[in-house]
Amino acid sequence: MSDSSLIDPVRTSLQTPRSRAVGKDLSIDTKDVVINAWRGIAALLVAYFHCRQITWVGMQQFHKSATGFDLNALFSYLTLPIAWGSAGVPIFFVISGYCIHRGTARKLLANPAAPFDTRNFLMRRFARIYPVLLAALLLTLALDTFSLRFTPVSPKINPVDLHAFMVNLLSLQGVAGKTFGSNGALWTLSIEVQFYLVYPLLLAARRKLGMKAVLLGVGLINVASAFVFERHEIVLFASYWFSWTLGAWIAEAKVASASATKPADNPKGSKGSLKLQLAAAILAALGCVAFKFGQYGAFQLWALAFAAYLFQALDKPMRNSLPVRGFSWLGEFSFSLYVVHLPIFIALGSLLFRSALQMAIWPSFAFMIVPVVAALGFYWMVERPAMKWSTAFAPRGRLG
Repeated sequence: MSDSSLIDPVRTSLQTPRSRAVGKDLSIDTKDVVINAWRGIAALLVAYFHCRQITWVGMQQFHKSATGFDLNALFSYLTLPIAWGSAGVPIFFVISGYCIHRGTARKLLANPAAPFDTRNFLMRRFARIYPVLLAALLLTLALDTFSLRFTPVSPKINPVDLHAFMVNLLSLQGVAGKTFGSNGALWTLSIEVQFYLVYPLLLAARRKLGMKAVLLGVGLINVASAFVFERHEIVLFASYWFSWTLGAWIAEAKVASASATKPADNPKGSKGSLKLQLAAAILAALGCVAFKFGQYGAFQLWALAFAAYLFQALDKPMRNSLPVRGFSWLGEFSFSLYVVHLPIFIALGSLLFRSALQMAIWPSFAFMIVPVVAALGFYWMVERPAMKWSTAFAPRGRLG
């Protein structure tokens, strides 16, 4: 993953004036809070998944070598679910598809013939993504130059040269080369950019065939791409397109249902919600099992699991709780956290441990503080200006 969310954070307050007057326990009836909170959760999952890999010996080696049961052993075993932390990447993809298509879906519902401004859409996506990407690559270059001074050099540092830099700047990692230096998380960013490039084509197909037919067609392309490209380690959007299109389909379905009836008008809503929650749990568990045999299959199952969860969660108010506030806050700068965390972890590991994996789990907890703080600064200095630049291209009265 990755990215991310990789999409604009949702600007919404957790408390309306009315909720502040009523009290802190009032539910928050907003889809945006669900999205922001899950963006924060996904970013933390991916970041700590990588942190654990970089600093710790791993569960299998720890279990073999542990000589007793103490606090370190207890907390080490408690981190077991993070072995599946890469599930954050398909979560990001589903969220991206939902958020990118939601506004367009609303306009198409009002006017099916509404024009789509492809040029403007791509300009806004460029302004939103590329300043952040360029800054992340320059930060990676600086941190990797520092990390390479320590021996043995971390095996997680790929080539740090002009060719690799340009491959990543052009979002061709996975096709024309590897990710730049230590920033392996950038593999998802090239896929995200490719999603944007083909979005006008997906939208044209949706106009002619309908969203359900498009979702089915993309699913078939997804399977074919896995056999043709993924098995040869060529990473293309087509191999992950289904997860993104699932998010777009959810956006369209929710827009249509909101215009037809209110959730409270549906007597079968609660029963259907329980079925979706059960389906999400089963699919998530299957994804964890599939992960043992390969990441790709697990990603598809996790995307389906999160889509099933999201479909029903968007119709429910969220409690105005401290965890919701915390994850939503992280969701605001999750893109920044996603693109800066890996080179920071590797620089810390190179400096403090000479890239040696530790038996103690504590360094992985301490390391997490640094990229969160750094990402917050990166967000204010780089990502927010990029968001403002992107907003300046916002169209008036047209799709895209």
